[in-house]
Amino acid sequence: MLFAIHALDRAGALPTRLANYDAHKAFLSDTSRFGVKIVMSGPLVSDDGQTMIGSLFLIEAPGRSEVEAFNRADPFAAAGIWDKVTITGFLRRQG
Repeated sequence: MLFAIHALDRAGALPTRLANYDAHKAFLSDTSRFGVKIVMSGPLVSDDGQTMIGSLFLIEAPGRSEVEAFNRADPFAAAGIWDKVTITGFLRRQG
């Protein structure tokens, strides 16, 4: 099943986001221990097209619990970067 993770940064989180970027990237390089696969991911940006304001993931997983465990273990979560995280099932129609 596919799941979308939509995570919005807390106000003023950009310096913390940048400081934890390498750990976040390393974490995303192997998701097998969580039983999930990243279909696509990347930062959400403001209307200027550059300022990072959150994260978006499309995850393939057996169920919600695996996605929640994956998300909780992300270094960005541990650093308190995200203010609000929503995990929603997703049905792929195109692309």
